[in-house]
Amino acid sequence: MRKVAVTVLIDGLFKSMAVAAVALLVAMPAAAQTATPSAAETRLSDAAISQVLAQRVDVDKQAAGMVVGIIDAKGPRVIARGLYGAADPRPVNGQTLFEIGSVTKALTGLLLADMVKRGEVRLDEPVVKLLPAGSVVPERNGKAITLIDLATHTSGLPRLADNMPMADPLNPYADYGPDLLDAFLRRYSLTRDVGAAYEYSNLGVGLLGWALAQRAGGDYETVLRGRVLGPLGMSSTAIKLSPPLAARFSPGHTADLSVTPHWDLTTLAGAGGLRSSADDLLKLLAAELGYVDTPLKAAMAEQLVPRRPVGGNVQVALGWHVATTPAGEIVSHGGGTMGFQIFVGFDRTSGLGVVVLSNTASVMGVEDLGLHLLTGAPLKTAPKVKAREATTLPPTVLDGLTGRYALGPGAVLTITREGPRMFGQLTGQPRIEIFAEGPTAFFTRVVDAQLTFTVGADGRASAVTLHQNGQNTLAPRLADGVEPPAAPTPKAVTLSPQALDALVGRYALAPAMILTVTRQDGKLFAQLTGQPAFEVFPQSPTEVNWAVVRARAEFVLGADGKAISLVLHQNGRALPAPRVP
Repeated sequence: MRKVAVTVLIDGLFKSMAVAAVALLVAMPAAAQTATPSAAETRLSDAAISQVLAQRVDVDKQAAGMVVGIIDAKGPRVIARGLYGAADPRPVNGQTLFEIGSVTKALTGLLLADMVKRGEVRLDEPVVKLLPAGSVVPERNGKAITLIDLATHTSGLPRLADNMPMADPLNPYADYGPDLLDAFLRRYSLTRDVGAAYEYSNLGVGLLGWALAQRAGGDYETVLRGRVLGPLGMSSTAIKLSPPLAARFSPGHTADLSVTPHWDLTTLAGAGGLRSSADDLLKLLAAELGYVDTPLKAAMAEQLVPRRPVGGNVQVALGWHVATTPAGEIVSHGGGTMGFQIFVGFDRTSGLGVVVLSNTASVMGVEDLGLHLLTGAPLKTAPKVKAREATTLPPTVLDGLTGRYALGPGAVLTITREGPRMFGQLTGQPRIEIFAEGPTAFFTRVVDAQLTFTVGADGRASAVTLHQNGQNTLAPRLADGVEPPAAPTPKAVTLSPQALDALVGRYALAPAMILTVTRQDGKLFAQLTGQPAFEVFPQSPTEVNWAVVRARAEFVLGADGKAISLVLHQNGRALPAPRVP
């Protein structure tokens, strides 16, 4: 469940946000770098790993805490850096629990391989046969979705269902129950043939885990513990945590190191619901690499046999992704939730396995570090942020900059002074403080934006230029009492109150980012989390346009005529958003 950057609606002026979403495929290098034994030993030394972790945690501020696990013929070892968090100064270590997100899929794939070895299921068995009597799973051109289709992300099912309630956007999977999964499967129509192409699907692997548990006669966690976790000795890997395990469970953090709630996956637990530690994941790798004997040895081998293409040198097996390199095959999976990032990988040729765990959903991620340790691939460099230092300007200089500036039709940037402090406020948005770098240059600390004033000989600004998102927008100063031209109103069709009410609701563009559509006095308004409401203008019973930005939304209506989801089109992107209660 890898992080995905999403630009917020109405973001052109002072407002942008990054949110987490679900993981895709771990990026693999086109070929593993050939390293001499001495170079590999140096790269994998405790000192070298500690140096990288110190850079990531202490200097780059990419995590509150990180843990690396290494296993080779000499045995397992753990190197850690950082803390549980600002409110919990315990150092992280090999026993600290992290959300492992989509790494859960590798264990779901192992459960599938084990059940095949036991003769309980077949890879080509339609998943509907494992579900309760009367269940329906979509088909296309007479072909049913099978277990191998789900395990290899080739089922044709989407990444997520469009009927996830997301009552709490910060915990988006928590209230997705079996009844909602059943309802989605009954009405969904596949858009391409089963098995035709790879498309990463949390929904698909979640359905696989749910179905395997149904066939085995228990819930997913109980079945996985009996068949996989128990035999591997992974006693610190679980979904529901006992008090001793909960005491070792790290908080998760967003990229700015703010604490974020843990995720809870119920019905779709097989896609990303597990919590685990470096010590436990090293037990998994010890078995995968043959350093310990286990009753799952045959299933682990069979898990990597059936494969389907992903792209380039990468294939997908039953829950693992496999990259073919000149030095051998790299088997791995990455994971991420709102507050954690994980990498687990191994190379049976070299006998090396690597685990990287972070309690922060950072910009850099952890896959590059995992692949660096595993193959010698280069490390990422932290994004460079220009250090900006505020300076103090005389009140007379500041007063020459205050005023109203026309950024565009209907958009006024108002600059005010309170004592030595300066503030900027855009029409319809909150006031934010701006800081002087020089007599005409200012910056903000809440978003990456700068202002440059054009000042005449009299010390009075005649214009200001806003620098944001790679654009430079000139805004001339407005004379007192003068207003900028109004924003043009898009042509709109007239809809009945019933048609307008069908679109009213809350739509989850991403966790913590809700677009709320309301009706007032025969007009529709849309408001994104943390932003003001703006009027939107119907172009048809299922499409609306904004006037303040170039954006439109297309609604999908259900059988009852009410919207069940929308797709927001802005900046060349199409962002789906299911309706939430």
